[in-house]
Amino acid sequence: MDLSFIQLLWFILIAILFIGYVALEGFGFGVGILLKGLARNEKERRAALNAIGPHWDGNEVWLITAGGAMFAAFPEWYATMFSGMYLALVLILVCLIFRICALEWRKMINTERWRNSWDWINSTVSLLVAILWGVAFSNLVQGMQIEVGHYEDGAFQAVPVDQVNTSLDAVDKHFLTGGFFSLLTPFTVLGGVMMLLLFISHGALFLSIKTVAGDFHNRALALAKNTMAVAIVAVVAWALWAQLSYTNNAISWIPLALTAVAFVAAWFFVQKGSEVKAFVAHFIGLALAVVFIWFTIFPDAMKSAIDPAYSLTLVQASATAPTQTIMTIAALVFVPIILGYTIWAYKVFAKRIDVSDIPEQATGIDFKQIRSFDNV
Repeated sequence: MDLSFIQLLWFILIAILFIGYVALEGFGFGVGILLKGLARNEKERRAALNAIGPHWDGNEVWLITAGGAMFAAFPEWYATMFSGMYLALVLILVCLIFRICALEWRKMINTERWRNSWDWINSTVSLLVAILWGVAFSNLVQGMQIEVGHYEDGAFQAVPVDQVNTSLDAVDKHFLTGGFFSLLTPFTVLGGVMMLLLFISHGALFLSIKTVAGDFHNRALALAKNTMAVAIVAVVAWALWAQLSYTNNAISWIPLALTAVAFVAAWFFVQKGSEVKAFVAHFIGLALAVVFIWFTIFPDAMKSAIDPAYSLTLVQASATAPTQTIMTIAALVFVPIILGYTIWAYKVFAKRIDVSDIPEQATGIDFKQIRSFDNV
């Protein structure tokens, strides 16, 4: 069965949703990672958190929407990926929950120990999430230990490769049979390191465009200069490895080349001190990296590293045409609203932050007065 236009459309739309998440929330994770390294005092840390404050929770919506769209448009893709990567995705979820607590609760108690603890948690989970997302995306490119079959008395019964096309029914499905540690290979670990480096440079660039000239701004810009070259090396190594070893399509050379051009342009601009242009180019580079990933797996939703016959194709993973048609109508209504609101929010909060304007007095309840319910 051939891929229909509406199936291709939703494959592209899901890619766009992941682009929004990676490129927008990427700087949020980067700022979190740098919270205990780049920021040297409380005022600088509060300036960094104020920079992402109006945006981080909205940026998480891109991930939620991507998951929902995948569930509705390609339920088999959703089921295979979320069951196969269950432990990894639960770990990401736990990290995101702790990150929310760190961002929302650090200001509640007015003690240095309280704030310092949550800042360390924020930095740690942001680092872990960056690596985990890199590993997850790399597994989509590399392929996973996926087979077609069913479980019988607790044991998996695989379907012979030559019978896959005729056996897919209510009993035989796609399963990841390799377990959690099958997700960790040299290629996927490199993907995790690459994503970590990209998020750090993305976060440093974001802080440089969100703060006025001064010591903190200069350190953020210097860190972006120092980390971007290393990040580009990691990107080139990972992308060439992916293209030469795991891609389904020779045409993915095009987004690969464009990704490289975007990141090199970002490096060029940041060396010239043009942090805004560098951030835009870096943003485009992250977006094109997701496009490259989607090109490498097409027309599969999930590739099998055991045998290509076990791969889950988009056609096999797809929901019914009426379901995707209704979703398309809803997307035409709500996606422009979401994009418009996002652009408006970034425009409203576009002003740079001056560290010297941050109040000396921290907010929060005096820890000794909590039991008496008296605010400071």
